[in-house]
Amino acid sequence: MKPGTMATRLKEFLLGITLGLSLTIIYVSKSVVEELPLLSPSGAHTLTQRSPEFQPQGAVRLGSNYSGRSPYPSYTNYLPDNDLEDDTVARQLRQQVRVLVWVMTTPQNLDTKTLAVKQTWGKRCNVIIYFSSVTDLDFPTVSLDVPEGRTHLTGKTMAAFRYIYENHFEEADWFMKADDDTYVILENLRFFLSDKNKEDPIYFGHLFKRNVRQGYYSGGGGYVISKEALRRFGKKAVNSTVCREDGGDEDVEFGICMEKLGVKTSRSLDEIGRSVFHPMHPEIHILGKFPSWHRKYTAGIPQKGFGVSKYAVSFHYVPPDDMRILDFYLYHIRPYGIHSSQQKCNATKDQ
Repeated sequence: MKPGTMATRLKEFLLGITLGLSLTIIYVSKSVVEELPLLSPSGAHTLTQRSPEFQPQGAVRLGSNYSGRSPYPSYTNYLPDNDLEDDTVARQLRQQVRVLVWVMTTPQNLDTKTLAVKQTWGKRCNVIIYFSSVTDLDFPTVSLDVPEGRTHLTGKTMAAFRYIYENHFEEADWFMKADDDTYVILENLRFFLSDKNKEDPIYFGHLFKRNVRQGYYSGGGGYVISKEALRRFGKKAVNSTVCREDGGDEDVEFGICMEKLGVKTSRSLDEIGRSVFHPMHPEIHILGKFPSWHRKYTAGIPQKGFGVSKYAVSFHYVPPDDMRILDFYLYHIRPYGIHSSQQKCNATKDQ
């Protein structure tokens, strides 16, 4: 036999073996897949066979009774967010600690930043008001009749608190200012305020130690004033020379205003000294990548990592999609079998 002929037959023999093995693997794989249980249309997990006595606590099998609209078209029988959570305590606090939040925004941000607020944490406020320079009845927003721009942020803040005092004073016990890129965890805010007295002249936030004798709070991290603080503002600071009407740095000017009205600041920490209000993105606070000015301005030592309270209230500079991701992590994803114990959260003294 010629060498060329032998090589050709060897190649044909090897090709035949390869083809045969491939067909065998495909056939076996198809048989195994056909025998595996699939995800049933009813939404019940059947991929893993379990003993009849194993039933996860709180497991609910959803069927034709569920008429809600899911954001996930392929899995219409799953409820989104926290619909299956036991939120009894959170609902009780919602009634006991009434919080009005007002959001500073602009017309150009309504379809981006402000929409993300409305779709996420804004739904959990007792009352939420969006203030802009233009009234939009569809969103809705309230016009403050103050021009846009950084030089008018003080004017917008003073006008917003004046509007709330005149129109919504009896609807809440605490009144919070936030930006349209601030993310607020309302349940934690109510928990933080639950042992505070709304009749005390006090307010809370991330405390900066410069420019104002008693310090002032970061505007972006959000600050919340008591009912008494708003009462003093409405009675003494409106149409007077006590507080600046516009100009300057908004959070500094509001801090000066509160100091003149006898409204006190505090470090606003949880009971073991962890930070609660945060003027920057979660990543910066968790990793501790603070800019130098933050360390110079922050009262006390800036907390990072596990120094951030597990009952954190707010973060700033959060883009719209990051808000939606935070919302998903906080209100949907859970490690099965681990339940949080309720603990005290509050501390107002310097630590």
